[in-house]
Amino acid sequence: MAKLLNKLLVEFTKSRPRRSNDNALVESKNGSVVRKHLGYAHIPQRAAEPVNAFLREHLWPYLNYHRPCFFPVIEIDDKGRQRKRYLYENLMTPYEKFKSLHEPEQYLKPDVRLQDLEDLANRMSDSEAARRLGHAQDQLFRSLNRRSKVA
Repeated sequence: MAKLLNKLLVEFTKSRPRRSNDNALVESKNGSVVRKHLGYAHIPQRAAEPVNAFLREHLWPYLNYHRPCFFPVIEIDDKGRQRKRYLYENLMTPYEKFKSLHEPEQYLKPDVRLQDLEDLANRMSDSEAARRLGHAQDQLFRSLNRRSKVA
């Protein structure tokens, strides 16, 4: 087996910090974001469509436009090691961080305008977005609970 893996140039890797192609990035998002709102239970196939609709219409807009998160500042010490520091000055939503980039329009798809994103962000307050997310989450779980009891 080792001979075959070496022939195919397969490497054994572990999840490491600051390596975006590792699974750690996905797993940390699953733990801190997705599992917080959806729980740890298995999502059956029949529930995939309503769960995807909930994610698309409620959770992702809330996370991108209304939920602030820290963006790290990387400092390099005397020994060359990188250390991330999370400063309150860098607390902002992902959309605010996107707007802070130099010429953010260059990163948008051709049919998306920055003004349209700004309108989405300002459509409701952060508190109202959180209330609507909670309400949509309650409705989703109630509908899934009703479906599971039907034979």
